[in-house]
Amino acid sequence: MAVTGAERHAMTRAIELAARGPRGVNPQVGAVILSPAGDVIAEGWHRGAGTPHAEVDALSKLEDGAARGATAVVTLEPCNHTGRTGPCALALINAGIARVVYAESDPGDASSGGAERLRTAGIEVQSGEQKDAVDTLISDWLTAHRLGRPHITVKWAQSLDGRAAASDGTSQWITGSDARADVHRRRSAAGAIIVGTGTVLADDPALTARNGDALYDHQPIPVVIGSRTTPEDAALRSHPHEPLFYDTHDLHAVVADLHARGIQSVFVEGGPILASSFIAAGLADRVLAYIAPVLLGGDRLALTDIGVPTIGAARRLAVDEWKPLGADLLVIAHVIDDGPQEGTH
Repeated sequence: MAVTGAERHAMTRAIELAARGPRGVNPQVGAVILSPAGDVIAEGWHRGAGTPHAEVDALSKLEDGAARGATAVVTLEPCNHTGRTGPCALALINAGIARVVYAESDPGDASSGGAERLRTAGIEVQSGEQKDAVDTLISDWLTAHRLGRPHITVKWAQSLDGRAAASDGTSQWITGSDARADVHRRRSAAGAIIVGTGTVLADDPALTARNGDALYDHQPIPVVIGSRTTPEDAALRSHPHEPLFYDTHDLHAVVADLHARGIQSVFVEGGPILASSFIAAGLADRVLAYIAPVLLGGDRLALTDIGVPTIGAARRLAVDEWKPLGADLLVIAHVIDDGPQEGTH
């Protein structure tokens, strides 16, 4: 049976509900329960680790027996394991749900399998409805589960001719206030913000996420990579979170440790060398390029060597959005080809 109009509207609402939940170790999930006639009879979302999952939250708002014959519309495949809460697939079965529509499959080894359990119990299951929208919402969590590392965003600001600074090294400010405000908003959604020791010594950044003169409620953990010592009076040492320091050039080891600490998204904002190193290492899931309508010339490029000796080895991107920000332009893209292509030209 194809997805109905009521189910499609319910999924849109479930995505809105999911976004209310906190970003963290658990995914943001929303659920809507529809009566056999297609009317909304309950809604729910996941409020964080240890709290009821979205499906159970929605079911808790119904009287016993009220869900019998109903349809559950959920942003993520109902889980099939017992952790701090029980399996949602079993809760739906016990409630008498007749049909389940979900967007994205659960990538977890232990938690997946809910759809098959539902089908075995005689429940009709439909997957894939608005999958792209859900993937965008929980991209950090999906990356962490599929790749065993945080979702990594590499950001830089550049002139129209691809420079990150003028010939004397000055770079504040290439972009305008709208672009800088957008950067801070995106920082506030990240689990950690990464720079190199060169940036710390040259710019003394605070590495906070600011909303005007105030700090956002959520602040990314500051991370510094490099062998040079960070001064005791550096601005980042006054950050709300204790900074993490890595005296290594092994970026894979760094992101593995961040993943082990429960960090699911990182924002790389450390200048051309660090940005290039992450891209060259295949550790860039999303690229944010803020482009200002200015010309600087010179050799201070926004990116340095990323391991592309010939055009056939180019790192290919797909642009997700072109976003005007005042006089500047933000290009949001994701990597679609992270290695050389033989025979391309």
